[in-house]
Amino acid sequence: MKSFFKFLFASVLGVLIGLGLVFFIFIGIIGVIISRADRVTEIEPNTIFYMKLDQPIVDRASQNPFEDFDFFSMRPSRQLGLNDILDNIEKAKNDDNIDGIFIEVIMPQAGMSTLGEIRDALDDFRESGKFVIANSESFTQSAYYLASVADSVYLTPTGLLQWTGLRSQVMFFKGTLDKLGLNPQILRHGEYKSAVEPFIEEEMSDASREQVLTYLSSIWQAILEGVSGSRNIDIERLDQIAEGLLVRSDETAVEHGFVDRLVYRDEVISILKDLTGTDDDDDLKVVNISQYTKVPKPRESRRLPKEKLAVVYAEGTINIGEGGGAQTIGADRISRALREARRDTTIKAIVFRVNSPGGSALASEIIWREVDLAAREKPVIVSMGDVAASGGYYVAAPATRIVASPQTITGSIGVFGILLDASDFLNDKLGITVDVAKTNQFADIGSFHRSMTPGEREILQQGVEDVYLTFAERVARGRDMEVSQVDEIGQGRVWSGHDAMEIGLIDEFGGLNKAIELAAKEAELDVYRVVSLPRLRDPVEELLKAFSYDVRMRLLRKNLGEAGRYYETIKFGLENQGIQARMPYDIHVY
Repeated sequence: MKSFFKFLFASVLGVLIGLGLVFFIFIGIIGVIISRADRVTEIEPNTIFYMKLDQPIVDRASQNPFEDFDFFSMRPSRQLGLNDILDNIEKAKNDDNIDGIFIEVIMPQAGMSTLGEIRDALDDFRESGKFVIANSESFTQSAYYLASVADSVYLTPTGLLQWTGLRSQVMFFKGTLDKLGLNPQILRHGEYKSAVEPFIEEEMSDASREQVLTYLSSIWQAILEGVSGSRNIDIERLDQIAEGLLVRSDETAVEHGFVDRLVYRDEVISILKDLTGTDDDDDLKVVNISQYTKVPKPRESRRLPKEKLAVVYAEGTINIGEGGGAQTIGADRISRALREARRDTTIKAIVFRVNSPGGSALASEIIWREVDLAAREKPVIVSMGDVAASGGYYVAAPATRIVASPQTITGSIGVFGILLDASDFLNDKLGITVDVAKTNQFADIGSFHRSMTPGEREILQQGVEDVYLTFAERVARGRDMEVSQVDEIGQGRVWSGHDAMEIGLIDEFGGLNKAIELAAKEAELDVYRVVSLPRLRDPVEELLKAFSYDVRMRLLRKNLGEAGRYYETIKFGLENQGIQARMPYDIHVY
């Protein structure tokens, strides 16, 4: 017995010492990360701003130092913030130490509207007389759309360039649900409100196919116009090249004028050395996005301007509460940020950046209220990102002005509800039956173990109609329309930003910078500083999340790859029961 306690004590002591060592190593890693995050980069003359766009691009990336370290793979990894990219391009334009920009992009993880904003910023940068060079081993279509704005576009020999036109692929799960004995019960208003179609159909409805082809054609036209203007190739010719798949190799990419030369990496380096006047024996001076973000902007005066302009970022699915992560719009969190911006007398205008396919109708209404209150007191300019549709448009409707890219996906003014009838699954697959005792007729309305009665369907459908009417009234008031006009362009139909301008859903084309410019003009601001809301979460809180939700999602994406997206679609359909103001589906343009 004495030996037992002796070994037990030794084992416990060993575990405690081991945990202590792990703790101190962990603290050391955090210290290194924080010290790296605080280090300011010094820019030398003849430096190149290197933009490698190989990470997901979100509207606003966290400045949390832990974001630079992926605790799942134990390697540095972070998202890129569009705000940082745009600020850096503007900063580089006025930085005498920056000679030009070098872009490397193969498959950007961003929507066409986001890429369009970066493209416009690069086009503006070129007006300074500095160079923009783009190079890649291969170009996807979206990557080429961005790269085509450069002075010169280079492709690695034997590399490929995709130029095929746009497509939309929708995966349908009706057959799977039938096999499982799961029966989604659908309530919706809107001929085009096709968010529920993947769960009840095996192919696109005629209305859904019509709207998809309409907005795809509009986005494709915007891409053609952009590439045509930069590469001096006729729009008709660009379309013919895609139709005939004439760019099939590296040589045909040069032949048709898509790239200037086929060059290897060492040849690109030589070109950049010539442009910067760097000797062959010397290394290029390069600063990347993460490093250049830490370089402070030059101030016109030592004192910070008193007057401010707030940018409130809302990105992700709209939900009740605080939201489950950086890419989720929690109604409470965003409402609080809007309220803070409204009550702060030093904030003279608000830019509300919306990048959302929608979500909970109730959460959208809560945010709508705060946008409406703010717009009564000061200018509120909405800047739409890749998508601001359904609930994403709901919250934008009361703004003073709405700015969007021609490639933005918007509209989808409609609502739907999903109730899951799992009676066949429970009874036939599992042998489970459910019996109910209730005091009133509708005490078990919405139960998953049976289908709706005609009376219940009528009641719930009326709820959907009431929410749709409220949605339409909100849009009508915000856009100075009649409800009947909103209903005519609503019905759940999705529009491109280009078409949304023609039907009065947006006011101007542009990105985040354009919205800030308009907000300053509306508020008559000459000198001001920009503040970002909501305030970023505490780094320790973010660190804890890195070990929970983020780890699970990384495991899912690693094992399922592209199919992980479809898992999330099924999960959405099964979990988000109740009335939703959401896009028909997630849109990814290739």
